[in-house]
Amino acid sequence: MADAALRLKSLVEQLLGVPLPVRIRAWDGSQAGPPGAPTLVVRNRRAVRRLLWKPGELGLARAWVAGDLDIEGDLYAGLDLMSGLIWERDEDARSLAQALRDPEVRAAVRGLVALAGPPLPPAPPREEVRRPRRHLHTKRTDKRAISHHYDVGNDFYEIVLGPSMVYSCAYWQAPESEGGTLEGAQRDKLELISRKLGLSPGGRLLDVGCGWGSMAIHAAREHGVSVVGITLSQEQAAYARKRVADEGLTDRVEIRVQDYRDVADGPYDAISSVGMAEHVGSERYLEYAEVLRRLLKPGGRLLNHQIARRPHRDESAYNVDEFIDSYVFPDGELAPVGTTVTQLERAGFEVRDVESIREHYALTLRRWVTNLEGEWTRAVRLAGAGRARVWRLYMAASALAFEHNRIGVNQVLAIRTPESGDSGMPLRSRTWN
Repeated sequence: MADAALRLKSLVEQLLGVPLPVRIRAWDGSQAGPPGAPTLVVRNRRAVRRLLWKPGELGLARAWVAGDLDIEGDLYAGLDLMSGLIWERDEDARSLAQALRDPEVRAAVRGLVALAGPPLPPAPPREEVRRPRRHLHTKRTDKRAISHHYDVGNDFYEIVLGPSMVYSCAYWQAPESEGGTLEGAQRDKLELISRKLGLSPGGRLLDVGCGWGSMAIHAAREHGVSVVGITLSQEQAAYARKRVADEGLTDRVEIRVQDYRDVADGPYDAISSVGMAEHVGSERYLEYAEVLRRLLKPGGRLLNHQIARRPHRDESAYNVDEFIDSYVFPDGELAPVGTTVTQLERAGFEVRDVESIREHYALTLRRWVTNLEGEWTRAVRLAGAGRARVWRLYMAASALAFEHNRIGVNQVLAIRTPESGDSGMPLRSRTWN
């Protein structure tokens, strides 16, 4: 008799102590759970073994990436319903040990073990980065981490990002439902940054983490500045150089494969760092800020565009997200926006403006997911099924995190204010010229 779904539902509810809000369809074709709810598809017993051997987020991610689990129906609704059961219930070893003292919990675990079959742990998917977390954020480890994330293939990123090839939060004047477009929103973001930096003909801009060259091209073409763009990704650099050449801007834009710590040709009038500082790490952040300040001329401006997390009462309790660290951004770290501002000020910057654009990133990520799903077969052919599944899960879950204020994104404008105290800023707030 096909009853795996009902057994799974009953055991999971017994284990968690709450009703399961999603429907389950198991490998034997059986279904159980609320009718009409998003359906968690458990394709094989291996999915259960993955969660038993690694309870919580990482076990779920491994099953998802390997194709052992899927969601049918509204992906966002399914992830939202499950987040309270999985991501927000991750527990440390001591808490798990305490939970296992409960006879009902032990009985549920025994039932799941019996249902899962042979108890050997499945090997993690090949997309998982497995390395000890030591010697973080050296030039060598940063280059390796950047390569893992960005050297997936430019054709794959073209699918996800669209023609703008901008891999950071867009700036929406109106959502797509009201006539906005991703390309227009990305162009508006690049222009907003340019205005905040006060770019003008003849100036010099350093674009740290230049990606595929979109900011560098926009600044040179629209504002007449000379730009040096740096990245640690060989694939990004090759793509950006071709775009620069196609635009006829090789006399004004130079793309380098270079670590920010190795830039030695300052001073620059302005520096943009868009979606790069998340890779720096807390131990290196003050150094990062000091290096950028040294590269600016007195009166020069820095625009630091960075994802932020909510602060903890005890900051020592912060742990890097296991799924993101293992599959998306190895060695990446998020900090509260207050910490970022403090570190910039410690480095000698004067922080003049902080703008939160959290909701804009949710809109951007939902569009990227739509792009990926719209060319799913080609994306799988280019990057592999596992990698495509990583990106779909990562972007959809991130969209929900921004929508629910679990994470945010901020543009911080800071100045290397000269000793005279003349910042060069207008008196009126947010008049960017």
